[in-house]
Amino acid sequence: MTNISSIIFDCADPAALAAFYAAAIGGQVTHSDADFAAVGGGPVELGFQRVDGYQGPGWPGAAKHAHLDLRVDDLDTARKELVGLGAAVPDWQPGDGAWLVLTDPEGHPFCVSAG
Repeated sequence: MTNISSIIFDCADPAALAAFYAAAIGGQVTHSDADFAAVGGGPVELGFQRVDGYQGPGWPGAAKHAHLDLRVDDLDTARKELVGLGAAVPDWQPGDGAWLVLTDPEGHPFCVSAG
């Protein structure tokens, strides 16, 4: 059987993005250097690799390749906490309020829903 061991994101600053996601999901930074950082503590490790000249995919736009979906107890509380950590709330929001699209500090979109 094959299992997913990690999901890797390209980025400009692996340490900063790992710190954001560790705080956002309640994980811990398990490795960090100038080129790669990792966050553990969930079912799958999140990795962040430095790419010279990296530009975030933007939202909405066709450049995004994948995104995370996060489940929270309360959408409004999570929005405030994630924005406080450095996430941004794009103007365009699909789903008629059923979920919220945010972008991380480097522009990767991710979705947050209650449930």
